[in-house]
This record gives sequence, C-alpha cells and structure tokens, in this order.
Amino acid sequence: MIAAVDKNTCIGCGACPSICPEVFQMDDDGLAIAYVNPVPSEVEESANEAAESCPVSAIHVSDN
Repeated sequence: MIAAVDKNTCIGCGACPSICPEVFQMDDDGLAIAYVNPVPSEVEESANEAAESCPVSAIHVSDN
C-alpha cells in the first residue's frame, strides 16, 4: 500500500499523524506528509483510518 498527501488540499489539521504516526507526520511547512512508503502491513488499517478521517480528503492510499 502506498500513501500520499495532496499538499494543495491539506489544511494542516494534524489528524493523520495523530491517528497513524507510523506513516504520517507534519512537515516544516505545517502540512502533512507520508514519510514512510510503502505503508507497513501492520499499520495499513490505521493509514486507511487516517485517510478516511481527513476533513478535506487530502490523503490517498492505494495498493502498490
């Protein structure tokens, strides 16, 4: 699974790293990034939860 954050859409709310810190973190610009790819299999469920919880749908996860 691959995770990506659309920085043009991200509002920097911080929800994704609070849900799945193993994959997402806040970058120096205050917006989220997916810093681990591919997503480790043991955290795929929380990465999906982070994507579903994004208030502006800026996170995209897909199969390799």
